[in-house]
Order: sequence, then C-alpha cells, then structure tokens
Amino acid sequence: MVDRYFGKRRTIAQLERIVSELRASAERVVLANGCFDIIHVGHIRYLRAAKSLGDVLIVAINDDDSVASIKGSGRPFLDQDARAEIVAGLECTDWVCLFSGKDVSEVLLRLRPDVHAKGTDYTVETVPERAMVRSFGGQIVICGDEKRHSSTDIIQRIRAAARKCG
Repeated sequence: MVDRYFGKRRTIAQLERIVSELRASAERVVLANGCFDIIHVGHIRYLRAAKSLGDVLIVAINDDDSVASIKGSGRPFLDQDARAEIVAGLECTDWVCLFSGKDVSEVLLRLRPDVHAKGTDYTVETVPERAMVRSFGGQIVICGDEKRHSSTDIIQRIRAAARKCG
C-alpha cells in the first residue's frame, strides 16, 4: 500500500523534469501547498478546487522542521512521511513533494507552475510569493471553501474534550 502512494512522491529535482515533459505536452500544471498536519474537509475542498484549475496537481508539503517553526512546539502531530502519504492518497493529487522553509518560494522558482493555488485564508494580494509567481508568468488563484476549518481548531476541541473527560 505504501508503495502505491509513495509512487506519487518525488523530489523537487524529479518534478522539474516531469513538469518540463508536461509543458511539452501543453498540460497545465497547478501547485498547491501546505502543512496538512491533520487533514480536514477544508484541505480536501482546497485540493479538489486546485486540481480543477489544470491538468496536473502537485502538492508541496512543509517538512517537519518547517511545520514546527510555523505552528510551534509539539507540531506536527503527523510526521512528514505520513502527511505525504495521506495527501498522495487523495484522488485529486498527481504528485507530492516535501519542502523546507516558511514559504514555497524555492519550489515555485524551480517548477514555475502555470497556477499557484492558495486557500481562502489568503487573497491574491496577501500571497507571500505573488511577485515571484507573476515574474515567471504564473497565475495565482484563491480556491477552496471559506476558511472555517483548521487543524489548530480541531486540536483545541480535542484538548477541551479531554479536559472534560479527565
């Protein structure tokens, strides 16, 4: 089972070659990214919407160190390999890669996707990588449902329920 999902996992260098081949076939490449620590319906809606923007969806997932620096001590709850396998297991996902750092700039520069899909917690003006995406002719699209779901909220509800039971 693991091999099937990790068959979708590639390094950024491998994806550079794949994207080059996709461009030669005139396929539209979409890049989505995130931590995906505890998968919830908002993640699914975001990734499905991102996939609808093109032919191929690449999902860049923050590695464990970058999740810890963004989300704080004790995160991620699921390690990077588990998160990559879960996201790769989604039908809408074509390829998965891991990246380090607080933003996805390096991945964007190397892959130069046609579309950089971001969730509705952003606007086109607040996407940190917007100038970079525009510099190589990419498009930024905000997609998914309204930001009413978060792993942090789920964690807080679990902790509150545990305190009531404890």
